[in-house]
Amino acid sequence: MDHGAMTFDHSTFLSPFTWRYGSQAMRALWSEQHKRGLWRRLWVALAEAQCDVGLVTPEQVADLQARQNDIDLRRSEAIEAEIRHDLMAEVKTYAEQCPIGGSVIHLGATSMDIEDNADALRLRAALGLIQSQLADMLRSLTAQINEWADTPAMAYTHLQPAEPTTVGYRLAQYAQDLWMDLDAVRTVDSAIRGKGLKGAVGTSASYAHLLQGTGWSPRDLESAFMRRLNLAAFPVSTQVYPRKQDLKVLNTLAETAASLHKMAFDLRVLQSPPFGEMAEPFGSKQVGSSAMPFKRNPINSEKVCSLSRYVSALPSVAWQNAANCLLERTLDDSANRRVILAEAFLALDEALGTQQRILLGWQVQTEGVKRNLSNYGLFAASEALLMELVKAGGDRQVMHERIREHSLLAWAAIQRGDANPLASLLSADPDINACLPEAEILRVLSSSSYLGDAPERCASFTSELVAYLDSFDNQAPNQAKEG
Repeated sequence: MDHGAMTFDHSTFLSPFTWRYGSQAMRALWSEQHKRGLWRRLWVALAEAQCDVGLVTPEQVADLQARQNDIDLRRSEAIEAEIRHDLMAEVKTYAEQCPIGGSVIHLGATSMDIEDNADALRLRAALGLIQSQLADMLRSLTAQINEWADTPAMAYTHLQPAEPTTVGYRLAQYAQDLWMDLDAVRTVDSAIRGKGLKGAVGTSASYAHLLQGTGWSPRDLESAFMRRLNLAAFPVSTQVYPRKQDLKVLNTLAETAASLHKMAFDLRVLQSPPFGEMAEPFGSKQVGSSAMPFKRNPINSEKVCSLSRYVSALPSVAWQNAANCLLERTLDDSANRRVILAEAFLALDEALGTQQRILLGWQVQTEGVKRNLSNYGLFAASEALLMELVKAGGDRQVMHERIREHSLLAWAAIQRGDANPLASLLSADPDINACLPEAEILRVLSSSSYLGDAPERCASFTSELVAYLDSFDNQAPNQAKEG
């Protein structure tokens, strides 16, 4: 490793997550600087616990505490270039800074006693950031659901016009998915565990040897160490914590990505001119296409879909790591874990942030909503007309055939670009008029009256969601304490 490798600019490859995608908070969390800081925090906690036993002096602990935040990545990288071990390079760098306490850094530990506990702290803090973003998005969706709860719109199944819904009820589907995601993230967050202090193969043999004659057991030392981190430990481990933990985390992130993808993909469809019902924000100076000046491409929704698709692919790598961690540990997960954990969180972080900005600025294009409802809502309302005709004494099979014949004529008119003539065709049909007067036929065919209980469901749903979010707000976010 070159000592000059600490200087980066755009003349060399940089990950888009370094500068383009992800919030500053999430980038900082997965930074090398932050990771080294966590390592040092763990070494201090280890020394403090060993001081409780009498293995380390208070003066040594004080020396380590005083230099805990003096991260020197350049010096550590220079040492790593010689010894080819990043954690030991940090040990040596830290020890150089601590003339009193340096000799006891990492006493009894193996690398993964430090690295895996640090990873658990980072996972928990990153999950806390994701929870906050999901809660913010749900608040935004709640306001939108309430605003549009009563606005009729055409619903589509198989990408074909079906029956009317409301704009708010459609938005409630997205909120329901994200609510489930927030629950899932909270669940996996609450289950995060560290490796603890279990040594090279998980048996705590080094600590048992170190503690001989002290009256302390390895489990006592581990408890004193983990209390300082406010982190629970897995009861058993190999050299590493179970890699299933990474898989569970990435699967949960992928589930959230699926919800974002659906919402963004729907918006892309509804923004297309044939639908023309929604539009993501578009700046006054924004360029949609280098070739076609008129384009308003949904680039933000497309970015959400693109990054969500990437998140969905990463659990397969975590699956391989869990399934192929042979016996007490192999190192073939190490390199990819440096990538997949950080990038899964950064990609989802960017997708969440982008979708939130869309939510705060998108437009419901009411004229397009009304046009589609006018063109297609009548067909759905004809189902209600059939039921009313039968209730008025009509023959169900005869009425069904009359409505079917008129519907086919109306579809042909729409395909020619004409307005939907179904209402006039049905209201002028003598067989239908024999059962219901024209005014009643037209009333029943009003698509806005064929919404079921969608508006009421919007109201009850958002009421429950607000109560849930209030409860969420009253709990301390994990990222604030990071362990």
